[in-house]
Amino acid sequence: MQVLENLEVWKRSCRLSVNLYKSLAGCKDYGFKDQITRSALSIPSNIAEGYERHSVRSCVQFLKIAKGSCGKLWTQLLIAREIQYIDDTLCRHMEDEVKVVSNVV
Repeated sequence: MQVLENLEVWKRSCRLSVNLYKSLAGCKDYGFKDQITRSALSIPSNIAEGYERHSVRSCVQFLKIAKGSCGKLWTQLLIAREIQYIDDTLCRHMEDEVKVVSNVV
């Protein structure tokens, strides 16, 4: 696990997930909140699962899933910003972070 903890993309995606959870703490739209937080949580979780696999093929498959979750999260962040569930500046920062993570996985 120590090597995983040194993986920058994993750390960034964990921070992104934590920041999203914190920013939506008061959100009463539980369906939307559940969907977007699941997308965010899926990214570092799939990176970790792929990293722990013993085959390159399996690792690549989980990284593809993480990348797909990046696309889903980015879309949901755009919607969250438009409906003003997340502050504009914070949301744009999170959108940028998703793009960075997506480009690495």
